[in-house]
Amino acid sequence: MSNTVVVYFSGYGHTKKVAEFVAKGANAKLIAVSAEGDITDADWDTLNAADAIIFGAPTYMGNYPWQFKKFADASSKIWFNQGWKDKVFGGFSNSASLNGDKQVTLIALQTLASQHGGIWVSLGLPPSNTQAATRQDVNNLGASVGVLVQSPSDAGDEAIPAGDLETARLYGERVAAVAARLK
Repeated sequence: MSNTVVVYFSGYGHTKKVAEFVAKGANAKLIAVSAEGDITDADWDTLNAADAIIFGAPTYMGNYPWQFKKFADASSKIWFNQGWKDKVFGGFSNSASLNGDKQVTLIALQTLASQHGGIWVSLGLPPSNTQAATRQDVNNLGASVGVLVQSPSDAGDEAIPAGDLETARLYGERVAAVAARLK
């Protein structure tokens, strides 16, 4: 078993719901980045002690929002001493559109993990891309770098497709399993 932490920002509740499914799969602790872009000193200690860190953020205007960027910038103090080097990392993002440039956000999360010297875990699930596929299928958005989720802008978190949430849960499980193997 690995010590996995999911750190995320959620503007409207959709990303929080996805984070909960990722955490369920990974048996992970959750850390929410505040509306001001902050986490507590105890949260930093939790991240520093983790074997695996999974980043989560919505995609706003083609990247993660300023609150998550503030958190990422604050992690530079850890980067300076290579405090997260060789930790296992993963990530997820959602937006209201089926595409919504979520892949750009995932790449930015992957870059953040790489700057810290981390080991990124891919999704590891084939896409559901047949004629019979539906939004209820696992990896129905065809991701590979991490989890992509579509959250309708005019609906609450109950409208997130079940396939996206199951993809999130399976990804959390995968990241924790990789971390446990490398521990």
